[in-house]
Amino acid sequence: MREPRLLLLVAIGIGLTIGAVSDVVSYVECGPPEPPSARILIVDNSLNRPIYVPEREWKPFLGDVPYDVVHVPGGEEIPPVDDYTHIIISGSTASLVDPPAWVAVEAELVTRAADRGLSILGSCFGHQMLVYALSGSEFVQRAAAPEIGWIEVEMTAEDWLFADSPNPWHAFAWHYDQVVDPPAPWRVLGRSTTCAVHVIRYGDAPIWGLQSHPETKSCTAKLLLFLDKLVFDWNSEEICAALLQKPRDDRIIGSVMERFLEGEP
Repeated sequence: MREPRLLLLVAIGIGLTIGAVSDVVSYVECGPPEPPSARILIVDNSLNRPIYVPEREWKPFLGDVPYDVVHVPGGEEIPPVDDYTHIIISGSTASLVDPPAWVAVEAELVTRAADRGLSILGSCFGHQMLVYALSGSEFVQRAAAPEIGWIEVEMTAEDWLFADSPNPWHAFAWHYDQVVDPPAPWRVLGRSTTCAVHVIRYGDAPIWGLQSHPETKSCTAKLLLFLDKLVFDWNSEEICAALLQKPRDDRIIGSVMERFLEGEP
């Protein structure tokens, strides 16, 4: 009885050895396994559809990379983050100083995505959401004065994502809240004259926040300002001044998105 068992064990050992050798040969011939194909999840935080449609703003900069959109304020189910390599978090007229209930769902999404090492880019509300989710609500506060219109951003530290961008650069901004004194591992990379935390990165992770809306064209920004004033009867001095302002936009978003999607070497 012992001999058949011994033969069986020998056969199993030979099979395992052959399998291991086959795996090694396959690795040598074909190289390491290919990384997962890029796929983007756009987190749409718009409360004013169809006036503000984030997908429409970001799509021109995605190239051929496939993407999905989830409208979190509308209660849409968030797909598994493991299905994606990149996440874009849009702006919103919602406030994280007085957050609606759906913010908790989105904050959990951000935390899961960061834990899995996904590349994340947040704009305006999305910029604030990153800090809110990863560091705490106390680091997002009401600004002393809103920043509305075309602003200058000075890069105060070098970063790979902005290597092809001028310094300073100009873009459209529209926010009433802001990030204040983000804790480590956040690094502040850029500021404006009225907002000290305009560009941030989460340590060396592929997670960046921009307080501005570099994805938004000047003509679209003017239209958004006009429609919001018309629909909501906003007669604030800042909105009126922005409507009269001559736009200056360096369109850094093209090179930023190209680098974001390629990934840091």
